[in-house]
Amino acid sequence: MSDEEWTAVRPLLPTPAWLEGRGGRPEAYCHRQMLDAIRYLVAGGVSWRSMPVDFPDWDRVYAFFRRWREHGLITEFHDRLRDRVREREGHEAEPTAGIIDAQSVKAAATVPADSRGYDGGKQINGRKRHIITDCLGLLLVVAVTAANVGDREAAVPLLLRLRRLHRDICLVWADGGYTGGLVD
Repeated sequence: MSDEEWTAVRPLLPTPAWLEGRGGRPEAYCHRQMLDAIRYLVAGGVSWRSMPVDFPDWDRVYAFFRRWREHGLITEFHDRLRDRVREREGHEAEPTAGIIDAQSVKAAATVPADSRGYDGGKQINGRKRHIITDCLGLLLVVAVTAANVGDREAAVPLLLRLRRLHRDICLVWADGGYTGGLVD
């Protein structure tokens, strides 16, 4: 993580007010170490228990991740970093246009049958990820459904979430899978 990215994320880390009245020992690990370990896991696609010895123990890193997720900090980290990238590229922090698309991916046999389906168009048995990005390709909204859920069907709640989270969006480009009466 670059120093600039760390500067954007640092103000979001848990404050001592969260620990008020809890007592106990002070935290033994630097928050930057924890964030770097989480980023390593995400980038490498490895499991928690496969954490290299260069990072703190996997269970401590997971405990930090879980606490940050419960407090909404993971989403806040992502949103602030996205805003910084947009500004660095010469755009306003809040996007005004987006791109919606979906992709079907095969699901492992261990994925429960009720959360996967068959996409006849792609001939894939699995799940479908529906995303909306800004024009730079930075993630705005995501939903995962069974692969048999149509693009238009999944787009309605996705676009509602987009409108709630990003009020300035006034244009969304879509491919042919979204043709028909999607939006008034």
